[in-house]
Amino acid sequence: MTHGSDLGILKDKLAGARAITVLTGAGISADSGVPTFRGTDGLWRTYRAEDLATPEAFERNPRIVWEWYNWRRELIATKRPNAAHDAVSELERRHPQFWLITQNVDGLHRAAGSRKLSEIHGNIWMVRCTKCGFTEENRDVPIAILPTCRQCNGLLRPHIVWFGELLDPEDMARCAASLRSCDVLLVIGTSGLVYPAAGFASAAKEAGAFVAEINVGQTSQTGLFDLSLQGRAKDVVSLLL
Repeated sequence: MTHGSDLGILKDKLAGARAITVLTGAGISADSGVPTFRGTDGLWRTYRAEDLATPEAFERNPRIVWEWYNWRRELIATKRPNAAHDAVSELERRHPQFWLITQNVDGLHRAAGSRKLSEIHGNIWMVRCTKCGFTEENRDVPIAILPTCRQCNGLLRPHIVWFGELLDPEDMARCAASLRSCDVLLVIGTSGLVYPAAGFASAAKEAGAFVAEINVGQTSQTGLFDLSLQGRAKDVVSLLL
């Protein structure tokens, strides 16, 4: 459980910071009831998430991929931001120099009011045309399968970065700049196993930032952090305000 003096240190660091960057992973949304879609949570019918979230799977069978994404959208549509999402949004409101980097595609940070953010793996509520590239928000639940573009009638795909695809270079440049310039990097609910996000804490630390993590347990990167608070995101993050 969270150690009181460590909490005090982190509160002081945040209060005195000129620039803050926050990195979030599945752990922050788990408290809203969003499954991680990895490991046992990743099984759908008999498919693994890693076998469906690829350009090859979509090319082979777009219908099955869309059926899976529709199931995920139906699950996420019933979820709401929790106290941790709200606290991150409040940190942005209090600090003019703030950037949020999230690996989550559920859109809950936006729902909580976060505006200065990079959704590096995309957003499940955005669609992109495979023909003309037109991108827009689509909140249909259920979504028509197969969905088509209203500009050119081409096949739409989820605007998600799939396994084997590159992250948006502009987004990556924005994230890199925020990691280089922050005084504090706060890492919430991420295992530190998925790159490039797994390299972000090292990058910020090398640039001189104070780096802290909040997670339910130790992670593969705990030894790297200046401070590690253990507990559920919804319980711990709001204590920092």
